[in-house]
Amino acid sequence: MNYMARRPKDIGHALREARKQQGLTQTQLASLSGVRQETISRVENGIAGTKLVTFFALLGALDLEATIRDRTRGSAAEFEDMF
Repeated sequence: MNYMARRPKDIGHALREARKQQGLTQTQLASLSGVRQETISRVENGIAGTKLVTFFALLGALDLEATIRDRTRGSAAEFEDMF
């Protein structure tokens, strides 16, 4: 799995897709991560304000990691082609 995230909504989408690929419900992920199901729903819906500790707890439970890199450059058309 490889997603580009520039907004909270992008991060939420990536986490939702990872959860679904692993066949987990939000409730099961809550149990694995120690994060409340309601919070997982907010994160997956891109609602801003998630604490970094929550984000990393979800990454750990889903066996994912974050990579920070320089922002890609290119035309709007090239960016749209990524999705």
